[in-house]
Formats: sequence, C-alpha cells, structure tokens
Amino acid sequence: MSDTLLTIDKLSVGFKRSKSIETVTYNVSLEIKRGETLALVGESGSGKSVTANAILKLLPKGAAYYQTGAIHFDGLNTLTCSERQLRGIRGGRIGMIFQEPMVSLNPLHKIGKQLVETVAVHRGIRQTKAESLAIEWLTKVGIHQPEQKINAYPHELSGGERQRVMIAMALINEPELLIADEPTTALDVSVQAQILDLLKSLQRELGMAMLFITHDLSIVRRIADRVAVMQHGHLIEVNDCRTIFAQPSHAYTQMLINSDPSGFPVAVNAQTPVLVKTDKLRVWFPIKGGLFKRTVDHVKAVTDMAFSLQQGHTIGLVGESGSGKSTTGMAVLQLVHSQGSIQYQANELQGLNRKQMLPYRSKMQVVFQDPFSALNPRMSVAQVIGEGLTVHTNFDSTEIEHAVCDVMREVGLDPSSRHRYPNEFSGGQRQRIAIARALVLKPEFILLDEPTSSLDRTVQSQVLELLKSLQSKYGLTYLFISHDLSVVRSLCHYTLVMRHGRVIEEGETQQLFTYPVQEYTQELVSLSAL
Repeated sequence: MSDTLLTIDKLSVGFKRSKSIETVTYNVSLEIKRGETLALVGESGSGKSVTANAILKLLPKGAAYYQTGAIHFDGLNTLTCSERQLRGIRGGRIGMIFQEPMVSLNPLHKIGKQLVETVAVHRGIRQTKAESLAIEWLTKVGIHQPEQKINAYPHELSGGERQRVMIAMALINEPELLIADEPTTALDVSVQAQILDLLKSLQRELGMAMLFITHDLSIVRRIADRVAVMQHGHLIEVNDCRTIFAQPSHAYTQMLINSDPSGFPVAVNAQTPVLVKTDKLRVWFPIKGGLFKRTVDHVKAVTDMAFSLQQGHTIGLVGESGSGKSTTGMAVLQLVHSQGSIQYQANELQGLNRKQMLPYRSKMQVVFQDPFSALNPRMSVAQVIGEGLTVHTNFDSTEIEHAVCDVMREVGLDPSSRHRYPNEFSGGQRQRIAIARALVLKPEFILLDEPTSSLDRTVQSQVLELLKSLQSKYGLTYLFISHDLSVVRSLCHYTLVMRHGRVIEEGETQQLFTYPVQEYTQELVSLSAL
C-alpha cells in the first residue's frame, strides 16, 4: 500500500464567465500522505476552497471546468470516475466539513435525522444503533445536553453548535481523509482547542489524513505537519510546518505570518457620557411541555446582564458559543424579547412598540458575522446600502446615490461597483459592504457580532483598522462580540467575559487579559496565546 493517499497533479480549474472561461487555479500539485495533516492557507479568493471542492467534484456543474490535471484518491481518479464511485467515497471514505453550517445543514430536518441518514447511507446501521452513535458523536464534539439537542432544528442551535454538528457529521463514518474547510471559524478558543485536540486524537486512532483549510495561522502551528500556501490561484510554497514559520521562502508567506491583529484601541475621553446602559437584563426562552403546552422550564440565555457603554468607547463580549453574547446584543437592539432595563441616552427602551422604536433604529445599527448570508443576493450593492435611507430619510434617488457613493469610498470600496451583486465580491469586500450599510445612516452605536471571524488574517486586519478609523473619525460606539481575544485586545477598551448566560469577569481589556482572575478567563487567555 502506498504512503500517499491523495495526489493532485497539475490541476487547473476555470469558471464560465459570459462567453469565456476564467481560470482560477493554475497547475496546482499536492500530495497528502496517510495519517498526515496538510494545511492549505492563503487569502480569500486564493483558490483554497476551489482546490478542496474539486477533489470530490463538488464545484457547480455547468459553471466549473476542470481544464487540466488529475486527482487520484487511493489510485482512483475522482475527476474521471463514475458518479456511483464518487457517491461511495463522499461522506464515507472522504468526509468534509464546510465553513457555513447553516448552508450545509437541512433547515427542515432535525439534526438527529441528518446524522442518522449519514450513517445509514454509508454503513447500513439500524435506526436505534445509529441514534445512539449520533448522540455519542455529539458528545465527542462538545455539544451540551446531546440527548435534547439531537431533536433540535439547525436554527435552534448557536453558530458554534451548528459547526460542531457539521464536524460530527463529517467524522461519524470514520473517513480515511477529512477535508476541513475553515472548520473552527465560528468557535471560541476553548471549544476550538477541544475540536483540534479531538481531530488529532481521531487522526491517531483512525490513521486519518486531513486537508485543513484555514486563515488562522495559530491553528496551522498547532495541527499541521506540512503547509501549502496559495496566492491568486497559484501554489507558491510547500514545506513542513516548522520551516514555513521559521524560514518562509516567499514574501507573501512572510506577510501572512506577520498579519495577526495588533495595536491598541483608539484613544478615548474617559469623561464622555453613557450612551447604552443595561441593568438586570434577562433573556429566558420558555420550554413548553405537556398536553396543554405549559411552560415547564426556561432556557436561560442571559441572566442579570449589566454594563454601561460610554459614547465613543468599545465594550467587548467574549465567551464560548452559546454563552449569551449574541443574545445580549439582540436584546439591546430590541430584536428579542427581554426583561430588565435597556437605556439609550438615559431613555428606557423596554416596553416601546415598533413605532416608538423607529427613531432609535437609525441610531443603532448592526454588522453580522457572516458576510455571505447577511446581504440579500437579489439586491445590488447600491440597493443593499441605500435601503436604510429609503426607510429612515426623505432623500430622493439622487441624494441616496450620492450618499451610497460617499460611504463606499469611506469603507474602501469603488463606487463604480455599486451596481454589482454581493456574489461578485470577496468575503472581505462583503463585510465592507455590510459596514457601509450600517454607516450610511450615520449611527451613534453599532453592534458588531463577530464581524471578522470568517475573514482571513490579512483582510481581518484591514477591517479592524477600518473600524478603528471610523470610530476615531465619528466617535462611534461599539458593542463588539468575538471569540478571538487578539481582536478584542486590539479594539476594545473594556471586556465582559460571559459563560452560561452570566458575566463571570469584567474589566479594562489590557488589565483583564494580563491578570485574569477567573479560571475560565485564564484558560481563554492562555489558549489565545498559543
């Protein structure tokens, strides 16, 4: 048996654009040995995911063209083999974890059914045994209360929980090769460490090989045996992990290594007034049961949250997935029902109806985590950015167009591209569009819910610098939700650490990260330093 499990030989892939074919990867050649981990790194649009998806011919039919090359998995050319042979490999001998779990999971089926189907198709295991195996794997990937969560629909889980379900689905059949496309993007550092340790232990147990696609070089250091670097569709450097980090041969690789978030939050006036204040904020979701569907318990998403956010300052919310960070943000914006006090410029927001909240909507904006699903694909960029102006202002079409062009320049986008659609932009550009959409209404407060987590490090640094410059220029106030402590350290003046819906520690960011008191905070800080 050969040591080499997968060979990619001079692969060039193109996509149909109008009447021509645009090549996006050029003569890519890689080998993955049995049991090893190869990390594939590079900026958004470099060709990493295209290369990975080509292995199982998952690129869209009719649009993608395999122009040159071959891909051999255990001697079988996956580009020329039959669809039946491919189906036997997909999900069985080769597992795949995708970056966007909400796109990959069926929203109409409970997660238990989706896991059981995966086992049934490839291993022929009976229903009862398959269900117990599904619960076992949900436990392995760190899902709390797996017996309950197995009956949940994808939308009832947090982003991190959905990603863990995807990991369980990819590994439940114990594949020979795992293709992991940004599998830990949505996870906080503690769960990320658990998942990486799990993958490594399973790799040893099963002799499994991994193709690990990521923009986080700290993960590459921890998990990879070898590293392949891509830029603009070209493979520019391949070497063992230690050599790549100690002596990178290419300037681009050096730039990637040096692109971790750095610097400190913008200078602020300590005497500015409080803009947003919460006290005893509580978000409890009722659990119904029995014949009459009475409330038998509650999911205590947020309990007794209290903070004061001054004008022009940034507060960071950190904690593991499901700790209540995003729920807190949604409650502040009055997008979920809550109890307790929420004040904006000393005005109480609790109890206001939709009409009464309208004046605050333009002042309070949000930028979401996923730049791919946050933008309406049927609207042009001009329509996406200008939509809020049509709702909250009396601007005519000319004034709206001028405002859209101005804000696009502000966030580093070319206004001439405003008539294009979101799918024509990279992830980093889409996040700039999302920031422009929030900024065009000239808000005072912006909720930033993991706005950089799905971006590669170089683009992440650019977006962070953009957020800082906008805050400095306009005195913007941010509530910043993140699981990446290096990003929080760079942007946030004050930080709250959440766990199980409660704040367990808080303080000035630099002080908190230098001298954490709680054991959980100490764990987060130590893991982020790896």
